[in-house]
Amino acid sequence: MSRVSVTGADRVLEDVIETIHELRLVDVTDYDGAWDGFDPGDPIAGADEAAERLVTVRSLQSLLDVDPEREGRMGSVDVADRLESIRREANTLDDRREEYREERRSVDERISAMGPLRALGIDLDLLSGYDTLETRVGEGEPDSVRAALDAADDVARHELFVEDDAIAVFAEPAAGEEGVLEDVLVGAEFAAIDVPEGDGAPAEYVSELESRRDELNRETDDVENELDALREEHADFLLAAEEQLAIEVEKREAPLSFATTENAFVAEGWIPTERFVDLAEALGDSVGEHCEVEELERAAYDSDGRLIDREQTDADEGGRGEPETAADGGVAVETDGGSAEADRPMSGSEPPVVQENPDPVRPFEMLVNLIDRPKYSELDPSVVLFLTFPAFFGFMIGDFGYGLLYTAIGGLVYMRFESDGIRSLGAIGLWAGGFTMLFGILYGEVFGLHLIADYVWGGHPPIEKGLSPAGVEWAQLWLVVSLLVGLLHMTVGYLIGFVEEFMEADLRTAVLESGSWLIRMLGIWIWIFSESAADSKPDFLFTVFNGEPFALGFSGFSATVGIVGLVGGFLLGVVLFIISEVGHFGVLPGIVSGALESLQVLVNVLSYTRLAAVLLAKAGMAFVVNLLFFGAYREGPAGAQEFHFLLDHGPGYVDGLGSGAELMFPGLVHMGIGGVIGGIVVLVFGHVVVLALGVTSAGLQAIRLEYVEFLNKFYEGGGDRYNPFGREREHTAEN
Repeated sequence: MSRVSVTGADRVLEDVIETIHELRLVDVTDYDGAWDGFDPGDPIAGADEAAERLVTVRSLQSLLDVDPEREGRMGSVDVADRLESIRREANTLDDRREEYREERRSVDERISAMGPLRALGIDLDLLSGYDTLETRVGEGEPDSVRAALDAADDVARHELFVEDDAIAVFAEPAAGEEGVLEDVLVGAEFAAIDVPEGDGAPAEYVSELESRRDELNRETDDVENELDALREEHADFLLAAEEQLAIEVEKREAPLSFATTENAFVAEGWIPTERFVDLAEALGDSVGEHCEVEELERAAYDSDGRLIDREQTDADEGGRGEPETAADGGVAVETDGGSAEADRPMSGSEPPVVQENPDPVRPFEMLVNLIDRPKYSELDPSVVLFLTFPAFFGFMIGDFGYGLLYTAIGGLVYMRFESDGIRSLGAIGLWAGGFTMLFGILYGEVFGLHLIADYVWGGHPPIEKGLSPAGVEWAQLWLVVSLLVGLLHMTVGYLIGFVEEFMEADLRTAVLESGSWLIRMLGIWIWIFSESAADSKPDFLFTVFNGEPFALGFSGFSATVGIVGLVGGFLLGVVLFIISEVGHFGVLPGIVSGALESLQVLVNVLSYTRLAAVLLAKAGMAFVVNLLFFGAYREGPAGAQEFHFLLDHGPGYVDGLGSGAELMFPGLVHMGIGGVIGGIVVLVFGHVVVLALGVTSAGLQAIRLEYVEFLNKFYEGGGDRYNPFGREREHTAEN
C-alpha cells in the first residue's frame, strides 16, 4: 500500500473527485486540520439538496417496502420531477392507510369494551338517559358493589343486574342529591365502562361495529394493493435514484476530507502500490497538469496481509508548503525545506489492513473481527482459528450423525442468506460439521450409537471416548491430550507475540514480555510431567502414553529434567517478568504483580481440560437418550464394565448372560405401544437438545479458548479496513 497525495487547483476539484470515485482505488484520509494555512474543505454546491432527496428516496423505499436486492439496472435517472410525483402519491396512500388503521383500532377497542354489555344483554337505551336514576355499567365484584350501595346514606334505593363479572347498577339518589353513584362506587371493586349512544341490544351494536371493521379491512387491503402497484411501477427507479443520489452526495461531500486553501486543495489516501500508475495516468487524462500526484510513503505487506516494511519515498523528502496555481494554469508546490509539520501526514492515519486470506480461511476472519480488525502491524490470526476452531469443536462432539446435521445446517445458512456475516457463520458450520463427522468416524459413533465401530471397525474403533468404566484410560488420555493441546496452542500464541514485540520494539522487550511467559509455562509443565514429586501427581500422567491406551514409551521426564524445568524455566521466567513489571509499576508493585500473575501459565493450560470435559458430557447426554429409548446393560468385572444397548434384543436377553451382566434400563421401545410412542418423543427431543447444546457448549468453549487463552497472548486489534472512495454500481449504468 502507498500513501499518496493529490494536489490540484480549485477549478479542477470536481473533475479530480469524479476520476478518483470512478477508479475506486483511494482510501481517502480525513484531514485533521493540523496544517498551518490549510482548512477542511466545504461541500460542493448542491450537496444539501442531494442529501435531502436521498433521505426522501430512502423514506419511500421503506414506505413501499422495496427490496434492496431486487435486480434491475437503469441509466442515469432524472430524479427531481418523478421523485416529487411518487412522494405525493405514496404519502396520500399512506395517510389513507393510517386513517383506516387508526379507525380500525378504535373499532376494535369499542368491540372489546362491549364485552360486559353483551353479557348483560340489556338494551343500550335502557342503560342511560334517566331523570331520577343514575346508572353505571362495568366489571367487578357484585358483593363489594352491594355493600358499598347498602352503606351509602345518599342512595335511597338501588338494583343490580349481574352476569358473571359484568354488573349494571341502577340507583335512586336521596332527595336533592346528584352524582352520588360515582362517589359511592369509588371504594368498591368496580371498573366502569362507557355506554355508547344507541338503542337496541348490545349484540346488534357489536354486529354493526364488526361490519364496519370488515369494511375498514377491505379498504385497507385496497390501499395496500395500490401501494404494491406503486412499488412495482417505481421500484427500479427508486433503487437507481438512491444509488445515483448516494454517489452524488459522496462526491459533493468529499472535500470535507481535503485540506484546502483559497485556490487549491490537497487530498491524501492509501492505494495499492501497483495501482499508483493507474491513478496518476487517470488524473493526467482527466485534468492534465492542473493537479500533481505524489507517492509519499510505501507500506509493504506479506502474503498474510502483515506489514513488513514502511518507508518514506523521495516525493515527500522536501516537505510540503502551500500549493499555488502556476502561471500555465497547472499546480506548483512550494516546499518549506522539510519542516516537521509539513512532513507529517494530514492525519495520524495508519496503513489500512489488507486481509487477503485463502478462500477457506476467509469465514474465520469474522471470528477475529468480532474482537476487532487486526492492526497493520499485527499478524492476522484467522489462519490459526481456521486450523484449530473446527478441530476443537469436532473433537468435543465427535459424532458422525451430529456432524452430518451441523454440516447440513451450515450449508443451508451459507446458501440461503446474502449477508456476508451470516454466510461466514454457515461456512464455519460446514467446517465444524466436517471435523465432527471425521472424529465421529474415528470414535465409531453415530447419534451416540456405536454402529460405525461395529460395522466399520469390527467393534474396535481407533479411539474411544472413555465413557464406560472399561474405557476409563481413554478418558484419562483425553485429559492429558487436552493439556498438551493447550501447551501447543498457547506456545504458538506466545511465539507470535514474541515476534511482534521484537519487530515493533526490540529483543529485550520480547524476552521480558512474551518470552518470559513462554519460559514459565514450559518450565512448570515440564516439571509437572516429570518424575519429580511423582507420588503427589496423578498416575495417569505417566501411564496413558506408556501402554494405557497408547504404548509410546513415555513414562515421564526424569526428576532432573523436571528440576531444570522448574528452576531454569519457571523461576527464571518469573524473574524476567518481574523485571518487566518493575519497569512498568515500580519495585514493590512489580514484584507482587509479577509473582501472582505467573500462576496464569498453570491455570490457562488447565483451562484446556474443558475439551475432555465437554467430550464426556456430550457423550453422556447422548448415551442417556439412547438408554431411555433402546435400553442398555453393563457387562464385565467390577470397575471394568462395558455398556451395551439393547438394539437387537429385549430385556430378557440379559438374563441369559450370567451373573456378570446387569440390566441398566429395559428401554421404552420394549414397553408396548405407549412406550414406543413416548420413546420416539424422548429419542427425537433428546437428540435435538444434544445437538443444540453442542453449539452452546462445544462452540462457546472453543471460542473461549481461542479468544481468552490464545488471542489474548498477542492480539490487540484496532486496524482500519481498506475502504476505497467510490461505489460499485448495481442499479445504474456508468455515466
